[in-house]
Order: sequence, then structure tokens, then C-alpha cells
Amino acid sequence: MSRNRVLGGRTAVVTGAARGLGAGLVRELADRGMRVALLGRERERLEEIARALAVEARCYVVDVSDDGAMEHTAQAVTDDLGPPTVVVANAGIAEGGPFATSDPASWRRVVEVNLVGSAVTARSYLPALLSTRGYFLQIASTAAFGSAPLMSAYCASKAGAESFAQSLRAEMAHQRVGVGIAYVHWTDTDMIRDGDRHTVLRELRAHMPPGARHTYPVARVAGWLARGIDHRSATIYAPPRLRFVQPLRPFLPFAVTAVSRWALPRLNERGTLEPTGLLGAGGQADLLSAADRAGKSL
Repeated sequence: MSRNRVLGGRTAVVTGAARGLGAGLVRELADRGMRVALLGRERERLEEIARALAVEARCYVVDVSDDGAMEHTAQAVTDDLGPPTVVVANAGIAEGGPFATSDPASWRRVVEVNLVGSAVTARSYLPALLSTRGYFLQIASTAAFGSAPLMSAYCASKAGAESFAQSLRAEMAHQRVGVGIAYVHWTDTDMIRDGDRHTVLRELRAHMPPGARHTYPVARVAGWLARGIDHRSATIYAPPRLRFVQPLRPFLPFAVTAVSRWALPRLNERGTLEPTGLLGAGGQADLLSAADRAGKSL
């Protein structure tokens, strides 16, 4: 059966759709003939992406960690486009640097968006997914495989999101709602490019094995994910060869600690271990939205 016959005419929801992987995945699902709901913080970016699609698309500006706002948005999506068959919890932000000197608010916000936001997304759309016997995809990361130093908030949030999705999968299996987890490696997004401008994260990547440093184009990664959605896959690897890393997961913390014990003192001597703050345009959009909310509450 062709991919268009599987998904064509149905509704998909993608969070974090204003840029990067979310925008790429929106395009892939639209190519399959799906109506698309784009959720994010940047209205102009969302509308620009939606205008370029050849399918019906609606944009919703919302904070994925806000239960009430997400519940309202989920009802609006169903009213506007019909109950979704596919929901992708993609929204994510990151910050880097030593945990001891990290900004508590930024650290907490990464967990709120990446982990709590994923759970809020699932809670908001489960009624619709139950009615369509749909598919929920959690965007995780290789950060869930083996937590890296200097990325504690991001690694904790992605490991938590993985565990959340595994628990949800077990709960939903008898109700015929599929739950998938996508393990995504370095992807050429604003967040990753911004990270490379910070010495602390550039050095972190430089100490990885050569094959683990490669960055993949957004369109290619989105294609891998969309093919997994076609098949309601329980696990999606981007790139596909990451599946061979899974059996090595118990050993990765020991390897990471061994390298860190050697590398971090040298980086610290050079004065490069400084906090980055929230990374990329998406992180800055989240900061601006928070500042705007704070201003309105005064």
C-alpha cells in the first residue's frame, strides 16, 4: 500500500513546527497528503511554512508545557481539521555547560519543554488518538543512549521522554494506539549550529568518535522519521545504523566517564567551560515568550 493511501486525508499534529526538524517533518507529512496542524512559538515562521504546503494546514501558537493552553489547542485542531491520526512530540530546546554553574531557570525550562511538554502533548491528544486508533511519536535523542557531560538538562529530559513514551506504549497497547520513539542524532538545525558556536559544545563533539560527529540534513532525518510513521514503528533510528548502538548502551556511561575524566580538566584549564544559555532561535523564541508573559503579569 502506498504511503499516500495510508496517511492521505488524515490529520497530523507536529509540535516545535516553526523550524528545524519539526518544519521538515511537516513537509514530509504534507507530501503524504495529510492535513497538518503546526504548533510552535513563532507565528510568522509557522505561517510561512504553512503557506508553502499543498494541503490544508493550520497554525497554533502555544507553549507545550501549558496544560490548559494545550488542551484548548487540541480541541481547536479537532474542530478545524478533524481528530488527528498522528501526533509528534517534537518541541525541544537545549542549553550547555557545567551543571554547577548553569542557570537554574534555563536548566528547568529545558526539562519543562522536552519532558513535561511531551507528556502534556500526549495528555491533550490522547482522546483524539483513541478515537482514531492513531500513533504518537516521541522525538528522543541519542542523548538518551549515554548521557554526555555539559548537557545535563538535555540528556535528563530526553532520557525521561524515552521512559515516558515506553510507559505510555505499554498503557495504550490494548487500546490500539501506537507509541513510537525516535532516536535522532546530530541534525543540521539552528540549535545544533548555535551549539557549535560555543566552545564548550564544540569541544564536546570534538571528543566523540569520528563516526559519531557527523551531522545529517534536516530533510534526510525527516524522511527517516516519516517512513517510521508510515509503518507506526515502535522505534525509529535516524540514522538507521543507530540500531546497532542499542546493545552497547550498558557500556556507554563507563566510556563517557573515562573520556570526561581526561578531557574536562584540559578544557577547564583553557577557560572554555562556560554556560551557553538556551540555544538557537527556538530557545530565544521561548525566552522572548516567557519575558512577554512576565511583562503581561505585572
